[in-house]
Amino acid sequence: MEAHKKAVATIAATVRQFFAQRKPYRIFHGSTNSTRPRTAATGHARSVDISALGNVLSVDKVRKVALVEPNVPMDRLVAATLPHGLVPPVVMEFPGITAGGGYAGTAGESSSFRHGFFDQTIDRVEMVLANGEVVEATPKPDDPRSDLFRGAAGSLGTLGITTLMEMQLVKAHKYVQTTYHRCASVRETIELIQKKADPSVAKYDYVDGILFSKDHGVVVTGTMTDEEPTGPTQTFSHPSDPWFYLHVEEKTKSAATATVTEHIPLAEYLFRYDRGGFWVGRSAFSYWPFPFNKWTRWFLDDFLHTRMLYKALHASGQSATYIVQDLAVPYKTAEAFVDYTAEKFGIWPLWLCPLQAPSRPTFHPHEVSSTKVLNDAPASSDAAASTTTTLSTASTSTSSALTSASPQILNIGLWGRPPAASSARCVSLNRDLEHRLAHEFGGMKWFYAHAYYSEDDFWKIYDRPAYEALREKYHATSLPSVYDKLSTKVSNTQERRPWTRWPFAGVHGLRQAIKSKAYLPRTPPWRQ
Repeated sequence: MEAHKKAVATIAATVRQFFAQRKPYRIFHGSTNSTRPRTAATGHARSVDISALGNVLSVDKVRKVALVEPNVPMDRLVAATLPHGLVPPVVMEFPGITAGGGYAGTAGESSSFRHGFFDQTIDRVEMVLANGEVVEATPKPDDPRSDLFRGAAGSLGTLGITTLMEMQLVKAHKYVQTTYHRCASVRETIELIQKKADPSVAKYDYVDGILFSKDHGVVVTGTMTDEEPTGPTQTFSHPSDPWFYLHVEEKTKSAATATVTEHIPLAEYLFRYDRGGFWVGRSAFSYWPFPFNKWTRWFLDDFLHTRMLYKALHASGQSATYIVQDLAVPYKTAEAFVDYTAEKFGIWPLWLCPLQAPSRPTFHPHEVSSTKVLNDAPASSDAAASTTTTLSTASTSTSSALTSASPQILNIGLWGRPPAASSARCVSLNRDLEHRLAHEFGGMKWFYAHAYYSEDDFWKIYDRPAYEALREKYHATSLPSVYDKLSTKVSNTQERRPWTRWPFAGVHGLRQAIKSKAYLPRTPPWRQ
């Protein structure tokens, strides 16, 4: 703990200097799971390096809590808690996502229908405010800084630097008994996932889903258990293992399939989407003329884990030609939203993840008030006219089971390369998605991805007065705002540069990924 205190004191002293000089600064974390173009902070004249804060300081088995620094990735966090028979209640599916990133960003997983977003599993945070003051905050109503705790969650570090978290833990079991429920339509899949994630039932520990097409959906439910399976267990972390989504698709490919159940070791389940990055890694086999089969996936396994995929993605700049967005919509418009993405983007599969709706104000996705957004939109615009029609249609086209009274929202992962993809086309598609998501479907997006809102449009969706009041109260007005950090600048010259084209961009991406050695260690820390 002494080493931690010294590191925080150094960070605080650096921040105080910048604050006294009224100079903005950047924070260097050492890693990112954002797909937006990176602006490196390392070596910058005004940067605060917190990359060394990457330790699990303690695990309290009695209280079921862990003291965790912000740069601890999920795989090392799980490796630290499992020996104590404990596990975080919400573990993000990519091993490299950090605890600090989960708090400062928006992070949910298949257990979030029960536990909420990642920050809702945190009891206390230590932060260095923008004036260099070191404070603690909790979500307790009687805590005078509870507004800081809530406001900093999801606000991208724009209220201060998180340096320590006290996280809740729950009892870990040896396996996750996992069942794949085959569905024959989008509506059936959405209805079933809402039913399985009903908090009043509270039967499952994990619920998510995959839409492979309009007539092939799968709802995946999981229950932790120590009961030994009668047959072999299924793993997904070895080079010879199947990718999870391909495994689910194969298990449920027959329309006659009702359910399939198998046992997956707990950590294997938590990081089941790492190899292949859900399914986005498959696009590498289109960029390079490699066949896509179990042998090539085995041979190229080092390059197909999420840490390496992110390194290659940022170095190559290819994220500009992909749609990689997480969206949250109310259940009543979910089917209409899937119809829209199918027609406009033609991207399959889609990921479905039920989530607890967060308390407001918040930057976490929640249902947008259609009245507020419509009142802000020009009355004579085509967008306003189409919104009224779409909301009306969505309300009547879905089953009566999908009501606006649902306490949950549905995360839909839209990840892939649309037909005839180019940077300019993807900008246009993203802008259409942003506008229609809020104005027609009452939803919001995650901030990790490309965002093209105008500042005025952005603040029509989010609560600017509450946010600005917090920035003023906690001396953060000199820091970049949330909008400043997420807004993606459009370059008209990027596609004309030879090194951004095939194959030069891909070669550079591969080279930088290999140079990073992000493929090491090959054995996950929770398996060592």
